[in-house]
Amino acid sequence: MATINRVVLVGNLTRDPELRETPGGTSVCRLRVACNTSWRNKDTGEIDQRSNYFDVTVFGASGEACARFLVKGRPVAVDGRLEWHEWATPDGERRQAVGIVADSVQFLAAREGSDGAEGDALEEEPEAIAF
Repeated sequence: MATINRVVLVGNLTRDPELRETPGGTSVCRLRVACNTSWRNKDTGEIDQRSNYFDVTVFGASGEACARFLVKGRPVAVDGRLEWHEWATPDGERRQAVGIVADSVQFLAAREGSDGAEGDALEEEPEAIAF
């Protein structure tokens, strides 16, 4: 039986990207993406909304491009897969988390009302770009 591990998100960055490098020299960029879920409240009839936050890891040249062009609040589309992480804290306590490893990140239109404070590099960037 075949298995599928695929995630597609469209949301906004909740903080600026964090770019690091592995000991082997591979670039790793960490993103935090917020996506909203909306539904109609059966009791009040009003629309309720909840935000979901996802940790996204982008490797290599794509990660470097994310660090260069993206800023907090910028909308992005992420296509990737879920990955389970386990680690031990310095106290010896076991921790677990599920994150997303991006295969591609598409930069969507700049946030409305943006004053262009992201820097001169963004002026060269196309309105949407996928890696």
